[in-house]
Amino acid sequence: MNRLLLNHARVVFADEVRDDVAILIEDGLIAAIDPETAADARVVDLSGRLLVPGMIDLHCDALEKEVEPRPGVHFPLDLACALADKRNAMAGITTVFHALSFANHELGVRNNGFAAEIARAMHAWQPHALVDNRVHVRYEVTDETAPAVLVDLLKNGHAHLMSFMDHSPGQGQFQSVAAYRTFLSRTYKMSETELDVLLANKQTAGAGTMQRMQKLSTVAHDLGVPIASHDDDSAEKVAALAALGAVISEFPTHLGAAQAARAQGMATLFGAPNILRGKSQSGNMRALDAVLEGVADCLCGDYSPGALLPSVLKLPELAGIGLAEAFALVTRNPARAAGLSDRGEITVGKRADLVAVKVLGGLPQADRVWVAGVAALSARFDHA
Repeated sequence: MNRLLLNHARVVFADEVRDDVAILIEDGLIAAIDPETAADARVVDLSGRLLVPGMIDLHCDALEKEVEPRPGVHFPLDLACALADKRNAMAGITTVFHALSFANHELGVRNNGFAAEIARAMHAWQPHALVDNRVHVRYEVTDETAPAVLVDLLKNGHAHLMSFMDHSPGQGQFQSVAAYRTFLSRTYKMSETELDVLLANKQTAGAGTMQRMQKLSTVAHDLGVPIASHDDDSAEKVAALAALGAVISEFPTHLGAAQAARAQGMATLFGAPNILRGKSQSGNMRALDAVLEGVADCLCGDYSPGALLPSVLKLPELAGIGLAEAFALVTRNPARAAGLSDRGEITVGKRADLVAVKVLGGLPQADRVWVAGVAALSARFDHA
């Protein structure tokens, strides 16, 4: 039996924080808390470090940047997957849903065929991985060519979360055509003529949106894959997505939309970079305001996995909430939203996904990381 004792830790439990706690791990699970005996266990003295559940990131599209660090510059997919895996371990994220966009009207990694290759590559890399890597497929609903690709990924177990997003200008993330054109021009270096063609294609393809969404939601439901909505901006949109079985509302754009999502029983998700920066990059609702208003259930890395840990540790000061409540946003709540009942809390019987935190001059860093009881990271900060 593989036994490990983490000793002298300051532990963040679901509802409290306790000092000088010992956690016994056996065969990948938390076997006991403050056990009376731990014979034959290997002991790791955490010397008062904060010990938290491994963080769960439901939406991080940083893998796309590992594949395409510059527009049109592509790395080998196994290298990109390995780099993303290590980046998440170093961030203290033990379960990550890599968000891949399927938006064939766009370029590069968001081309349907290329995005599917990345999803399959991450599945192939998982046996070698440090953390639990999963795939979140983001379906741009005005793309009429993606459903067949997505159905294949879903049925082959290469997609573990699916979201419906609509980046058509005039709603959602882009409230004007000008804002959308600016984004595409900056991101993909598209000409004015190329932008005109793309916008015309999106408008034409929008006609069959609901039928495609209904087909995909049926497949996902049958396979037990959770569904999310994206950039909800009205109670009507929230209701429509809830009717399709969506259980997560990603980045609701204002307070009313977030309240509507929670009224439908959906978990709301906001970006941790928004907490650190103090604002949304799109001018939408601040994540901190969502926390203050009590309408935030989860935080995600969005485009930066390293933002999760420092944002959570800022929340007690910024929002006046306890440490346990802050960490629930990146552990217990995302686990529940994704249907992962085996993780997200430090309690007997759960997976031993654990992170020891060291604070360096005010900056929290993942010092040690265990995934299902196996050491995934052991950092050496300040040579200590």
